[in-house]
Amino acid sequence: MNRDLTKGSVTKSMLLFAIPMILGDLLQQCYNIADTLIVGQFLGRNALAAVGSSFTLMTFLTSIILGLCMGSGALFSIRFGRRDENGLCKDICASFYSIAAATVLLNVIAYLCLDALRVFLHVPDEVWRDMRAYLFVIFMGIPGIFLYNFFASFLRSVGNSVVPLVFLAVSAVLNIVLDLWFIIGLKRVIAQYLSGIGIAVYALLRCPQVRSIRRLRSLRWSRISEILSFSTLTCVQQSVMNLGILTVQGLVNSFGTVVMAAFAAAVKIDAFAYMPVQDFGNAFSTFIAQNYGARETGRIRSGLKSAVCISMAFCLVISALVFVFARPLMTIFVEAGETEIIQAGVQYLRIEGAFYCGIGCLFLLYGLYRALEKPGMSVVLTVISLGTRVALAYLLSAIPAVGVVGIWWSVPIGWFLADMTGLLYFKIRKNKLLPMEKASIR
Repeated sequence: MNRDLTKGSVTKSMLLFAIPMILGDLLQQCYNIADTLIVGQFLGRNALAAVGSSFTLMTFLTSIILGLCMGSGALFSIRFGRRDENGLCKDICASFYSIAAATVLLNVIAYLCLDALRVFLHVPDEVWRDMRAYLFVIFMGIPGIFLYNFFASFLRSVGNSVVPLVFLAVSAVLNIVLDLWFIIGLKRVIAQYLSGIGIAVYALLRCPQVRSIRRLRSLRWSRISEILSFSTLTCVQQSVMNLGILTVQGLVNSFGTVVMAAFAAAVKIDAFAYMPVQDFGNAFSTFIAQNYGARETGRIRSGLKSAVCISMAFCLVISALVFVFARPLMTIFVEAGETEIIQAGVQYLRIEGAFYCGIGCLFLLYGLYRALEKPGMSVVLTVISLGTRVALAYLLSAIPAVGVVGIWWSVPIGWFLADMTGLLYFKIRKNKLLPMEKASIR
């Protein structure tokens, strides 16, 4: 099932590799949506607000693990493209234990800081009890998230995007079935461990490189340092992005339960809408990394053109659909009688959803710079995007005539500024980043 992305049709290779990743994350969004739908329709606005705020927090926490795994995955792809089997095995070993240690530390901190989160997120009294109980349970699933994302990142780095889809699909189906039993919380933890342990066992049995994690004697600080120097920047990029969103969540919460509930439902729709282009950006990154390792700069240049066309076409279609069907989409999660919540959610979707081309371009830039061993540039773009978003959200929402609408408008403005910065940097540095002739890569 491994796919060598350094050979064959550029567009076809990217699409065939990207499609299972897209389907996998759409499934993941489906079981996130299942939570929101059940809570919103049957447990009321307070429970919906609690789960929505929890989702934003968990996205931030898991982004740290995801960022470390994505950074390591980019290095794995480069090693695979170079056909450096020995280096790949050593990177896998160093990466596994480094990220495992970070996961344990993150889990401990999450529990210790649980009550302090109430103040940081400005959670109303009527919401906090439900939110705290939900968070206490789902924090138990963080190690399962690490297992799945680490081994999925490895498999994707060597061109296998199908097996991660299979295990995620099983997890999603189990999650939705257990919704009928547990309602929220515990079933998510069970599903996370099932997919994490399952994919770990598969990788250990089928991929000899992965069995290098048993060779503790091969661990070297120099290798760990290399992994951390690269993965940490990708982790910073992911966590800064979600920290900004978490900060905005705190601002949203200050507007009361109606806006909180609207934001909780709209964010799920939003994430579902642009998730395919985010996954395509990650698939594009693997394509670039493998070809960068193989020194195939011609394929990289061709891949850039194809990726931009595919991503922009998709974003235009999705923007039109979200804008037109914003109200029916909100009623999936919110009872028709909750007109205030629906109206606030529709307003959010029609402002942000009209500019998905901005986030589509940004995902491609993140993937490009990560694959070209320039993860620091991804951090810069994230800081610009989220820094602008947070600053404008607070400034604009403080103006009485603007209010909460200022939070919604801050998002596309941040995307636009980051895109302009990333494209300008690439235009200036293009010949150094992608020399016309095959050049030696360190």
